[in-house]
Amino acid sequence: MSEQNPGETGSGVAAADAPAHRYTATLAAAIEKRWQDRWEAEGTFHSPNPTGPLAAPTPGWHNDGGRPMFVMDMFPYPSGAGLHVGHPLGYIGTDVYARYHRMLGYNVLHPMGFDAFGLPAEQYAVQTGTHPRKTTEENIQRYRAQLRRLGFGHDSRRALATTDVGYYRWTQWIFLQIYNSWYDRDAGKARPIAELEAEFAAGTRSTPTPWAEMSRVEQRKLVDSYRLAYLSDAPVNWCPGLGTVLANEEVTADGRSERGNFPVFKRRLRQWKMRITAYADRLADDLDQVDWPESIKAMQRNWIGRSTGAYLDFRVATGAADGEARGRHSAPAAPIRVFTTRPDTVFGATYLVLAPEHPLLDAIVPDEWPADVPASWKGGAAGTGGAPTPADAVAAYQAAASAKSDIERSGDARQKTGVFTGAYAINPANGERLPVFVADYVLTGYGTGAIMAVPGQDERDWEFAEVFGLPIIRTVQPTEGFDGKAFTGEGPAINSGFLDGLGVAEAKKRILDWLVENGHGEATTTYKLRDWLFSRQRYWGEPFPVVYDEDGLPVALPDSMLPVELPEIDDYSPRTFDPDDADTDPEPPLARADEWVTVTLDLGDGPKQYRRETNTMPQWAGSCWYELRYLDPTDDGSFVDPANEQYWMGPTPAKPAGGVDLYVGGVEHAVLHLLYARFWHKVLFDLGHLRSSEPFGRLFNQGYIQAYAYTDERGTYIPADEVVEENGVYTWQGRPVNREYGKMGKSLKNVVTPDEMCADFGADTFRVYEMSMGPLDVSRPWETRAVVGSMRFLQRLWRTAVDEESGALRVTDEQADEKTRRLLHQTIEGVRGDLEGLRTNTAVSKLIELTNHVTSAYGNSAGTPREVVEAMALMVAPFAPHLAEELWEKLGHEESLTYHPFPVADPALLAAAEVEYPVQVNGKVRARITVPADADRDAVGAAALAEPKVAAMLGGAQPRKLIVVPGRIVTIVA
Repeated sequence: MSEQNPGETGSGVAAADAPAHRYTATLAAAIEKRWQDRWEAEGTFHSPNPTGPLAAPTPGWHNDGGRPMFVMDMFPYPSGAGLHVGHPLGYIGTDVYARYHRMLGYNVLHPMGFDAFGLPAEQYAVQTGTHPRKTTEENIQRYRAQLRRLGFGHDSRRALATTDVGYYRWTQWIFLQIYNSWYDRDAGKARPIAELEAEFAAGTRSTPTPWAEMSRVEQRKLVDSYRLAYLSDAPVNWCPGLGTVLANEEVTADGRSERGNFPVFKRRLRQWKMRITAYADRLADDLDQVDWPESIKAMQRNWIGRSTGAYLDFRVATGAADGEARGRHSAPAAPIRVFTTRPDTVFGATYLVLAPEHPLLDAIVPDEWPADVPASWKGGAAGTGGAPTPADAVAAYQAAASAKSDIERSGDARQKTGVFTGAYAINPANGERLPVFVADYVLTGYGTGAIMAVPGQDERDWEFAEVFGLPIIRTVQPTEGFDGKAFTGEGPAINSGFLDGLGVAEAKKRILDWLVENGHGEATTTYKLRDWLFSRQRYWGEPFPVVYDEDGLPVALPDSMLPVELPEIDDYSPRTFDPDDADTDPEPPLARADEWVTVTLDLGDGPKQYRRETNTMPQWAGSCWYELRYLDPTDDGSFVDPANEQYWMGPTPAKPAGGVDLYVGGVEHAVLHLLYARFWHKVLFDLGHLRSSEPFGRLFNQGYIQAYAYTDERGTYIPADEVVEENGVYTWQGRPVNREYGKMGKSLKNVVTPDEMCADFGADTFRVYEMSMGPLDVSRPWETRAVVGSMRFLQRLWRTAVDEESGALRVTDEQADEKTRRLLHQTIEGVRGDLEGLRTNTAVSKLIELTNHVTSAYGNSAGTPREVVEAMALMVAPFAPHLAEELWEKLGHEESLTYHPFPVADPALLAAAEVEYPVQVNGKVRARITVPADADRDAVGAAALAEPKVAAMLGGAQPRKLIVVPGRIVTIVA
């Protein structure tokens, strides 16, 4: 929205008429640039390592003996749009936290880098022909300039981008560590693949046929099947709009790509995967070792989806004894195995459902429909006969399901669809014949791809049963007064034979024992987590450090051949395919770089011709380990020196699994990035490369800055900064507009940039405003007009020490008065506590209160006591570092305050000297009194009765009641 000139609203007078030394946006800009230049020249924020090239501290200011503290942000993707005011919220929060802890004596590492591979730069390259590296590097330079202008205390020596060849060399090296490893379930950890091969050769680990009798190709295929990084020919999420496959986590609930909102289809392709499922238990259990928001832990546990339950086997009814003699296959089909967490409800199973991809479908579908099957069961609508045969119905349904993503299929809001297979199965608990359906709400990736449907206890099964007119039997007694459909709570078993009357836990144990004893089932644990799809059919990503030999098998490149660099190509477009055409395959851009793809190498047995992998790694690869490279970005001999990793990230009593001391970022990365990074970290830990078993010891999710957007009568977004508000009515060019509240973005035309804020108010004002808007972990609305309040606070702080006309220091060496000293030390104590807890908004509030008091007490005096001004400068330094440094220098200090000790409160001054009591007469507050803090009840009561307003209301009479609540209130009943 349109605003007055901030120089006017912020300064009280027009900027051109302001006193020469008044703190305006112009003066702020000069101060900020000078200090940013000085910090850079002197390496103020260079944090020394214990060993290696970065071990030597910058002369002068560093506290070399301090405890290490690693503070980190989720690094940004450098888009061409640059930063808007919502992006720096978390960055400012970590900078405040880091600056505060430097003043406490910590050796603080606070780096910044860029997650620079990704689709936007490549899509721009496809459209314009501009190399993605050129676009990416230009965007990075813009981001760096914007971040520098905000005065962040980053160690610039540790800056990195995932697209740096020296960085992705080590990404490729880590991939090879994973590729050359397998998960030993007996040991509960990853081990080198060479040890597995040695066990096979020695016969200490069994093989399908004797190892010595297997050909070398057979041996290699067996070993490859154990690797943590492996090739898989399996259904994947294919996104033609992006020209690449996507991991499950990158597909939205409605079956579209998270980036770009393109439709996603199922496609069978040969792709790289990572065996993250081997770590499912550790990824779930080790969440207890980290200090993360409980909501994030819950999201990860839900995604892993560990369920303890049972496998139950349902025999397919194909013989005359089962009343069904029309099976297509002479041999009985294998039992249908289902997984359930509630085996105690088996008596309530009234039908089975198989996923469309279930391998048993071909075996159980009969040639003809059984008698009296409803048309709706055959895939037909009312008044139609449905498919002529069960095979036709199943095939049609499978084709329709193949076009949907797993997430779309499993959405609770979708109406349930399915068809009858024509087959029946036998309930092992009671011998009942159950119809077997195929439905897409059942997935092959979870459990067994088949479920026993108990509609009485499951809402989705109830919905399906209603659609197809199937029986519903309750097996758990609902609570009294329950009048809903499926009852999902606990209660005694009913309609369950020998389980009747038992509670859920006892019924589970009893039925499981019976099923095992009678050969119908077994106890087990299953997971929703699937292996991580790790291939992308794009150009702008890390090349895989593998080649394929004449047998089509992958061969890892030696470390000496790293990095494998991206070749120069002319066409960045992936060649996609029609999802309905099964005979076409996608062609990644690298596949057309013939001279790069086909290569002659000597990998130990003489020069041979190989073919390079033409897929690239996903963008997540670079962000899986960047916290480790920050520790040692100049080390050419290893991805991180063990001593440096132990120093910054090693386990301590406060963080038993080790990791980053504070990691701040958005909740949108709760699953993808955090789960992937934890997986990579654990593999490296297992292989002995790391001492920490978790990458991030403490996680904090910042909120978002949102903004108003405006649309005209056509529904078209118009520039928010051109909207005028008068008496609550919003207009643009004289016409009324509609206002909506949500995110900030270019398409909504409501972006406000930090560049604008720095130009109009100064970086320190912008920093203070963002930290004062509300709790750091809560989203809040952006309001440019409110920034003025933060500027006025800094102007008052400036005036406590600087004469605006002459620029002279107006500070005295006299001791402050008792009230000011007490408030000062109470503020020190409060701000310290707030900064430890990342309560930046309440810390700023306390500093504003103190500044207002000091301005009132000393604004018209000869000067402000030095003890007050110095403490205020030090306390405001984490929030407004440039202004604080300038004041500190004016106070006569030659060195930066970056490493000066943060003020410590005097305990003797923390207790209030006086207490204010509201005085309530007949239920309403009529006055307030101030008495000594140690005054007893009688003294407080006497002071309340003597207060003129109270005495007048009593008219000389004694009150009926006088109640004093110490430290809080006086209540009088007249």
